[in-house]
Amino acid sequence: MGKYDPARYRVDLARIPHVKESPGPKSRELHARATKHFRGLSGQVRLFPVAFDSGEGCVLRDVDGNEYIDFSSGIYVTTLGHCHPKVSEAVAQYAKRLMNCHDFTTEIKVRLIEKLVSIMPGDLTGIQLYDSGTTAVEAALRTCRAATGKTEFISCFRDFHGKSGHAVSLANMSRFSGTGRAQGFYMVPRPDVYRPLWTRVDGTLDTERYLEFYDYFIKESTTGQIAAFVLEPIQGWGGSVMPPDDFFPKLRAFCDARGILLVADEVLTGIGRTGDWLCMNHWNTLPDVVTLGKGFGNGFPVTAMVVREPYADAVDKISASTSYGGNPMACAAALASLEVIEEEGLLEHARHLEHLFARRMAEWPRRYPIVGHTRVKGCLMGVELVKDQETKEPFDEAGKLVYQKAFAKGLAWIPAGHILRMSPPIVMPDDVAMKAMDIIEESIAEVAEQLGYTIAAGTPTAANA
Repeated sequence: MGKYDPARYRVDLARIPHVKESPGPKSRELHARATKHFRGLSGQVRLFPVAFDSGEGCVLRDVDGNEYIDFSSGIYVTTLGHCHPKVSEAVAQYAKRLMNCHDFTTEIKVRLIEKLVSIMPGDLTGIQLYDSGTTAVEAALRTCRAATGKTEFISCFRDFHGKSGHAVSLANMSRFSGTGRAQGFYMVPRPDVYRPLWTRVDGTLDTERYLEFYDYFIKESTTGQIAAFVLEPIQGWGGSVMPPDDFFPKLRAFCDARGILLVADEVLTGIGRTGDWLCMNHWNTLPDVVTLGKGFGNGFPVTAMVVREPYADAVDKISASTSYGGNPMACAAALASLEVIEEEGLLEHARHLEHLFARRMAEWPRRYPIVGHTRVKGCLMGVELVKDQETKEPFDEAGKLVYQKAFAKGLAWIPAGHILRMSPPIVMPDDVAMKAMDIIEESIAEVAEQLGYTIAAGTPTAANA
């Protein structure tokens, strides 16, 4: 493992962020042209319709010349920053050499597969490559059915697994599908330390009660033919919600006792985002199937399904290949991304940034009445905004205002209703990370005052960071 070099990703903070007017006139004109025909924009674009032109490292530029600190990595995608030279050169090489040959073997594919196996824990050795996270999740479901002979699945409320039929059924997101869940898909609550459903006498979350409910639910509400329990290790769309440390080890034992496979959807959390190759590694828990994506190719559309050796033969039963999965450009992008993380010591740097972010955000609930809870794992963060810290009532209006205000100050990031989501590139230097924190804290303070709240007296946390 190499050592992180901040000079490689240096940003002139005397010049960046630089925002004259945003969205500017060119952004507004392009957005108006696009929306004459283009439909289905994300919430973040609707709230702040800027048109981007280029990016480098931790900086994004729009068509009006405004420059932003990128605190979203696209949307959890450009983990190594924009246009990392090694990744860009790898893609360009194969764009000029061999773009696609279906699922025939190529040397670059073999090198990627061997590298991927080398960083996976345990016996996660069976690999298939895809071009979207949704496709990888769908393949994982088919693999679990083939491996177990069972047909049903359990997932969790507010997890996100994609926007195709069965992936949507894992989340019951009718706004993505226009319908409800498919037959044989069930959902249960997952532990949330800030909003626990079941607690111990001392008020802390009681993981055992969740597992007891899962057992009751399976017996009373399903046919008992559960092929797999499918979860995000940390919720993405749901607001960077993180489980208690005992949850996944206990869920692993729960599934083993009932012949249920455990699927970790690490499309968002994997490949360095949380400071390890897999987020599940933080809890020493080996899933049976893993899906990878987003940061896997640092922006190039490449994803993977990885299966434990005892179930790898099931992949041969599901017609697993795709037209674009594993094409040479994709394999080159993914291999280069993995090599950069190793060569530049970026897992360690992501953990270093975690400590900076955690220390910075720890005081926010005390200083700002609209901040109910903060959480961070590696470079994956969430700030939950509430109308009242005692009732914990979600404050969607505040979330919208803070998002827009910070964006106008030069921070590109992700809204999620009342939860502010953050996923900076894991290459970000310390001073850039703290500048982004300044912008967020300033925006929270301004919105709190705008909405009539009183900010606690004391030294701003920015001075202590």
